Amino acid sequence: MTEFLSHSAVEDALHWPQLIEQLRNWFADGKVEAPPRQVLSIPAPAGSKASDPGSMLIMPAWLPGEALGVKVVTYCPWNASQGEATINAGYMLFNGATGKLQTVLDGDALTIRRTAAASALAADYLARNDARHHLIVGTGQLARSVGEAYASVRAPKKISVWGRNPEKALQIARELARVGLPAEAVTNLKLACEKADIVSTVTASQSPIVQGDWLRPGTHLDLIGSFRADMRESDDLAISQAEVFVDDRAGAQLAGDLAQPLATGHLQPNDIKADLKSLCCGEHPGRTSKNSYTVFKSAGVSLEDLAAAVQVNTVARENRSTAC
Repeated sequence: MTEFLSHSAVEDALHWPQLIEQLRNWFADGKVEAPPRQVLSIPAPAGSKASDPGSMLIMPAWLPGEALGVKVVTYCPWNASQGEATINAGYMLFNGATGKLQTVLDGDALTIRRTAAASALAADYLARNDARHHLIVGTGQLARSVGEAYASVRAPKKISVWGRNPEKALQIARELARVGLPAEAVTNLKLACEKADIVSTVTASQSPIVQGDWLRPGTHLDLIGSFRADMRESDDLAISQAEVFVDDRAGAQLAGDLAQPLATGHLQPNDIKADLKSLCCGEHPGRTSKNSYTVFKSAGVSLEDLAAAVQVNTVARENRSTAC
């Protein structure tokens, strides 16, 4: 019988330091094959007032002879008005040699965990070593995990949380504080950006939230939320003034934060300095100047899902063995 690993089981198996190192090693190894994700449009249900269509993302990857898996993600923006999560996902892990289904995992926890870990991994190369003030823009499922993951690579003295809904920002700050992190909610986004060393955006915005002239030299801007061409969290200046890095060149250039400035000429393809593989392999050193602006644009790479799923499956197998 195929095992199902729940949200809590996935979270419990993916500790930040180990997951970040797992991703670093898998990117550096270069053996995983990860085709471009397929993005399909989903119409809003009958009677919905949502104007923004939904999406289904299909993301396969395999490590030849060892593991293969696929994640299916749904983005349903009309859920927000009903108090439901806008992003949901499931992951199927197969035996890489036989193709036999091994495990089905809660894809929400997997996505949240690996996304936050990938951004923290990038920040280990791109954020200043003395960066201590982390601003999180957005209050969705990723907000708390991004704060926790970053604390594994940069020891924060302050974590600020901003959201359009101040009550939700306060809730995220309290959740981070409960795990021992110095978090507080803020209401003035411009002022918070001006003071922060690292700015992480985790929204589904379709227009820029963070302005480039709000950022001071040396700031690392981590753009996580947008994954479609019509979604955007930063303006042209935030991109054009920075050294730009991505998780995956092909995927990241389809997201609005890069697709739109590429279309208008504010960014050229060769302005993208490196991807995560090049950073992890040592082909690019990452940050080269204390005063440089850096941007990391992630859109999600199926290698990250497979790496995390294999780690979860390994931990689950070890737990079963111990129990016996």
